[in-house]
Amino acid sequence: MAGVIPVIFAASIMAFPPTVGSLVKTHWGQQVSDFFSPNGWHYVVGESLFIVVFTYFYTAVTFNPVDQADNLKKYGGFIPGVRPGRPTAEFLDRILARLTFPGALFLAAVAALPTILIARTHQNIPLGGTSILIVIGVALETMKQLEAQLMMRSYEGFLK
Repeated sequence: MAGVIPVIFAASIMAFPPTVGSLVKTHWGQQVSDFFSPNGWHYVVGESLFIVVFTYFYTAVTFNPVDQADNLKKYGGFIPGVRPGRPTAEFLDRILARLTFPGALFLAAVAALPTILIARTHQNIPLGGTSILIVIGVALETMKQLEAQLMMRSYEGFLK
């Protein structure tokens, strides 16, 4: 549900220590810059942890189960087997928590995999994890818009 936003936030935060380390012209600054270099395992582990944290944070900020439950109730919708109102909000929150964890792990794996492959195989991979996620996200959004346009055009005959 969070998309590529947690990956961008994590990469931005993980780029900060090497930047500061390279700007400070001391031995300590060089050590910090080397420790958090984008090719090192410290960077990959830190970025993966930040991706998981930001996925939960961004999902909690963008999806409010109480509002969704109220909207379902207001417009006459329901989830079969779940009472409207607070039980629906609790159900949505529980499902969201179950879906967010594997999604966060997937985002972390996709973001870290190119770096790991480059380190292991010593081959230059032209696409990073973030760019792969952006390309796939744009492709999926384009497909949704095309499908919506096609549905709208085929239903236009029924409305006339």
